[in-house]
Amino acid sequence: MNSLEDGRSGTRRDEQPSITFNRPFTAGNEYNYMRQAIDNLQISGDGPFTNRCHQLLEDVVGCSRALLTTSCTDALEMAALLLDIQPGDEVILPSFTFVSTANAFVLRGAKPVFIDVRPDTLNLDEKALERLITSRTKAIVPVHYAGVGCEMDAILEIASRHGVAVVEDNAHGLFGRYRGKNLGTFGQLATLSFHETKNISCGEGGALLINDLKHLELAEVFRSKGTNRNRFFRGQVDKYTWVNLGSSFLPSDLLAAFLYAQLEAREDIQRRRERLWGFYEAHLKAWSREYGVSLPVVPPHCDQAFHMFYLILPSLQDRHALIQHLLKSGISAVFHYVPLHLSDMGQRLGGFEGQCPVTEDISDRLLRLPFFNDLTESQQYAVVNALAQFDGWATKPKSARNTA
Repeated sequence: MNSLEDGRSGTRRDEQPSITFNRPFTAGNEYNYMRQAIDNLQISGDGPFTNRCHQLLEDVVGCSRALLTTSCTDALEMAALLLDIQPGDEVILPSFTFVSTANAFVLRGAKPVFIDVRPDTLNLDEKALERLITSRTKAIVPVHYAGVGCEMDAILEIASRHGVAVVEDNAHGLFGRYRGKNLGTFGQLATLSFHETKNISCGEGGALLINDLKHLELAEVFRSKGTNRNRFFRGQVDKYTWVNLGSSFLPSDLLAAFLYAQLEAREDIQRRRERLWGFYEAHLKAWSREYGVSLPVVPPHCDQAFHMFYLILPSLQDRHALIQHLLKSGISAVFHYVPLHLSDMGQRLGGFEGQCPVTEDISDRLLRLPFFNDLTESQQYAVVNALAQFDGWATKPKSARNTA
């Protein structure tokens, strides 16, 4: 990798594309609600706006309980605590995911068991799941990649048969559905992200969704620094004290105020993103067929969350050349996850080359296009036109192969 290249985005630090990959979005009431939070004289955690967010998520998503956290990472760490993950336990998770999915369980001493992804949706390959389960398996963590649901029927059936917990990493999938049911309501626990790059954002933030209420009381303790503070505020005890492990997982009510404005505008935000996704799909179909480029696959039984739009290019060389071509047109397009099992830490935990062949292949060839809430149609036309003008293919175009 070039020393001037940013490994996250594939852009040079001294270049400022006119069409960025992502841009923060305000729905309209963020400043007003943050001012209200200040006027409430309670800007620490679990204030009025935090409670409004909890209620909205519970009503709209359909989980039994929602708890805001400072990040999806923190929500995953809470899930590991709630499942009482211990050294020697095994947790099955895709290698094609963000490092937090693994870190949350590794921090508790668990061994991550990396599973490959399907070549169509890039979700956990449910057909490879059962053979990875052992007597030490404590949890399965499906990641709904790009907001398209994993095959939850099969995953839940296998998990139930083996007595293994399921934790949904739904960082990409808020408002997505699988067979008509909201993502985040299948596992005992699920997590959300409200990071700047997500559909609904407060800069940094997340949530733990609790679907099995046996976890609720401990979740409140872990989230409140290991104290029974929530029981005290409900009048169930006359003072609160340290009762278990915990940390400060709850966000400021200022962040919750910002987030609530975004959640209120969810229908408008999702319509915008559906329109953006549909534009790319419609305008890139013919081009993708000609050059052997794959577009995202959304099974008919999945209602996606419209989190991203990506291309799977014929080769790593094609991806690198296309990134540079787009940069010259002022467009930032970015790659995504590096396989966890091939990372330095992943190999120290037992990962090895060839362990997840689909992940290794896809990771080298996937490219995400600019995708954010107020991306304009003219900007999308610029992206599509720049792609059409690319002639630096290292791999012979599919149309040329077909006529050779």
